[in-house]
Amino acid sequence: MGWLFVFLAAACEVTGAAGLKMYSQQKSLKNGVLYIGGFCTSFAFLYTSFHFLQLSIAYIVWVGIGTAGAVTINMYLFGESKNVGRMLSVILIIIGVIGLRVLS
Repeated sequence: MGWLFVFLAAACEVTGAAGLKMYSQQKSLKNGVLYIGGFCTSFAFLYTSFHFLQLSIAYIVWVGIGTAGAVTINMYLFGESKNVGRMLSVILIIIGVIGLRVLS
């Protein structure tokens, strides 16, 4: 159950990051709700995951998925660079997250 909360927290963090990017470009209520709501919901799910998982594992998986997700979203929705080094770095983050998940 704890892993579900971590993955929901990471998905909400990616939503919050996308909302932050959109809010920085156009300050609207919708973008503000995505930004603030995404991050607040993310923290709520992350906090709940601590009841089931070690803080260190839950937090680092949340950060890893959120980082990889935010970079991927920015590359495909907001036109950021898609160079090989950047994509390889995201793949390495995902491999690290999977490794932590499998070994914990």
